[in-house]
Amino acid sequence: MRAKGEGSLFKDSQGRWVAVIELPQRGGIRKRKFIRSVDKAKVLAKRKKVLDELDQYGELAADSTSVKQWFTYWLNEVVVKEVRPATFNGYRSVVNQHIIPGLGERTKLTKITARHVRAVHDHVLSADLSSTYALNAHRVMSASFETAMKEGRLRHNPAKLVNAPRKAVRSLDVLDLDESIRLLAAVAHMPDGARWATSLLTGARRGEVIGLEVDRVTDFIDLSWQLQRIRRAHDGKPIVPSDYEYRHLTGGLYLTRPKSKAGWRIIPLVEPLQSIIARHIEESPPNPWGLVFTNNGRPRDPDQDTKAWNSVLDQTFGRDRHVRLHDLRHSAVDLLYLAGVPEDIIQEIVGHSTRTMTRAYKARGNMDRLRAAMTQMSELLSSPETSRTPEIGA
Repeated sequence: MRAKGEGSLFKDSQGRWVAVIELPQRGGIRKRKFIRSVDKAKVLAKRKKVLDELDQYGELAADSTSVKQWFTYWLNEVVVKEVRPATFNGYRSVVNQHIIPGLGERTKLTKITARHVRAVHDHVLSADLSSTYALNAHRVMSASFETAMKEGRLRHNPAKLVNAPRKAVRSLDVLDLDESIRLLAAVAHMPDGARWATSLLTGARRGEVIGLEVDRVTDFIDLSWQLQRIRRAHDGKPIVPSDYEYRHLTGGLYLTRPKSKAGWRIIPLVEPLQSIIARHIEESPPNPWGLVFTNNGRPRDPDQDTKAWNSVLDQTFGRDRHVRLHDLRHSAVDLLYLAGVPEDIIQEIVGHSTRTMTRAYKARGNMDRLRAAMTQMSELLSSPETSRTPEIGA
């Protein structure tokens, strides 16, 4: 007698062996899986595989969802609710540009193999992108497949069948001391020169600088908010995790909290930056948002801000330099090291996430050391061995 759940085995009118397996019902609807082959041994082997899967998981992995359908669902229903907007945009970019094309948008999710995963790596590298980017694509794939496993759509993670690409060692193009002084001299004559001086002399991130408000500039710069662009739903509400703190400015631009408490920092404002920012605020007409830096009175769009920096870089050093705006943080760190600032204070000034000092910047006892550090860097830039730091806006 056949045991319960084993299903039936018979020959059909075409002489093929057919195995019928009863599947768990959903909504009271009877479901069965048919396995057909002229080879009885193949049918028996496939039936055993299905029965083993049913015994282990209680159901079969879905086999009709395509790669495009799955990753679209994963991004819009899972990722968007769990990560910050900037992270989501990065995921969406790598998924749409490389993962879906590499895997094949019509490929069934359950049919993905190691070969498909390698195809994604190749797709990234063939676009002249770095192995670091390929590693990022691999990690995004793996995270998505882990979710698919949790939802019962996959029984294993295909990304784990392949070694992840190794992260390449990249040489950053960073301004040295002489070039930093040259940059300050160049931007001294630009209408938005104070904006670039602030990045170089504080190591603050792009969003922190363009999101800086006048009432957070005193003897200190309060970097507790940053400006970002956020996607919005049809009802106009930003698409963000439920615990995401934000303030709306205009359109898709928002002030948001830094991603970690280490980013919530206050740094002393010393010369020459103190005078540079004070002069800029005095000469700039007020704006409805109380922002220090604007684009013709409007909040600075992050992408447009980066393009503006690239133009400043070309004007100052020519087109053979490729210093990213974010890498002015590296220049600031290098300058602090050259000025002899202790490493723990450097990390506190620039807000590195590797430090666990979540509230250290609030402690007034540290302010003397922070102020001394900022002053040391300023003195380095204006020392007799180099040249006097130009007055921006003068």
